[in-house]
Amino acid sequence: MKKVILSMVVIIAIVFTSCKNESKKDSNSKNTETSIKMAMKDISFGVRGNCGMCKNTIEKAANNVDGVATANWDVKKKKINVSFDDAKTNPMEIHKAIAASGYDTEKVEGDLDAYDGLPGCCKYDHEMMMNRSDETHSNHNH
Repeated sequence: MKKVILSMVVIIAIVFTSCKNESKKDSNSKNTETSIKMAMKDISFGVRGNCGMCKNTIEKAANNVDGVATANWDVKKKKINVSFDDAKTNPMEIHKAIAASGYDTEKVEGDLDAYDGLPGCCKYDHEMMMNRSDETHSNHNH
C-alpha cells in the first residue's frame, strides 16, 4: 500500500511540474509577440490609380519594402493602409517604392518611365483627387 501511495505522489509531482513548464513557455511566447507587435506602425496615404491591376501593382510595391507587413490600397478612396516595422523602414521609403512602380503618392510623383509601361487601364489622371494621409501613426498595442 505504501508503494502505491508513493507511486501516486511521484506521478502527481511529475504532472504538476510539466504543467508549470508549459505555462512558462506560453507566457514567454506571448511576451515575444507583444514586443514584435509594439514595433509595428500603421499609416495611410493617398495613391493615384484606377483599377484592380493598379491595386495589385501598388500593394506589391509596398509589400516589397523590407519591414512592411501588410498593404491594402482602396480603389474607390485612392488610399493605401500600410502596417510596417518602423525599426526596418519608414513612410518615405514606402512612398518611394510605390512611386518607382509608376504611381503618384501624395508625397512622391510616380516614375514616368514606369508609368508609361503600365497597362492602358492603369493610366490615371495626374490631377486625380486622392485622400490625404492620416498624419498620426498608430502603434499596435495588442
